[in-house]
Amino acid sequence: MSMFLFLVLPPLGLYVLISQYLLKNPHRLHRRKKTAFYCTHISHRGGSGERLESTMEAFTHAVEEGTEMLEMDCHLTQDGHVVVSHDENLLRQTGRDVTISSLNLEDLPLYEETLEVTFYAGHYSTGTDRKIALLEDVFRKFPQIPISIEIKENNRQLMQENSAMPYSFSMQRGLLLLLLFYTGLLPFVPLGESLLQFYLPRIINRTYIPKENLLKKRLVVHLFVCNREEDIQAAFELGATGVMTDYPALLSNYMRAYRRQD
Repeated sequence: MSMFLFLVLPPLGLYVLISQYLLKNPHRLHRRKKTAFYCTHISHRGGSGERLESTMEAFTHAVEEGTEMLEMDCHLTQDGHVVVSHDENLLRQTGRDVTISSLNLEDLPLYEETLEVTFYAGHYSTGTDRKIALLEDVFRKFPQIPISIEIKENNRQLMQENSAMPYSFSMQRGLLLLLLFYTGLLPFVPLGESLLQFYLPRIINRTYIPKENLLKKRLVVHLFVCNREEDIQAAFELGATGVMTDYPALLSNYMRAYRRQD
């Protein structure tokens, strides 16, 4: 036993010291990433609490309210058009139990007149625009606005087409990130991702309110979905570089008030 400790403890201690040093000084081992953009104000599904989610009206309203990034999800229609929709099955959004991939663009149904805000139960939004948007139209209307897109099909193909495009951690890669961190291996592994988007813990479990600044000076981190002023404040206090919300006007008002206080 003593021989085992003699052989194992010194290299283990050295590993821990090197890991901790490189965790705090990652650029000793890895090339510094050039961040393409920083966005503090992010509108979830275009701000689905103030307009019908993922519509051109929602995106336009969010930009007018000062959002710095639009977040959305995309699917492919049967005839090959990329459309903006969170769900593949349209029952929740349109009342029709059909999938986007089974329909041509011209056959896509309209959104319901009123939709419940997914991350704010009991709250609803409405709007005059009920049409499912084309991703191409979003790009054309907002060429200068960064857009966070969750690609539902063939998402790896995009990276092959454009390796310079910033991309976020997937759920699997996020879990791997945690595993690497807690085993001390994280400083030795190069990461291709540029962004980490994660639920604010209190959104999932409101009895848990983190007290430590766990996120500061680590990554470009976006916390979502913050639909109350106290959640927005908690996210920034945790060190998030950006906050995602269904209520872009609420976030804009908070940021204006916060900056005045500073």
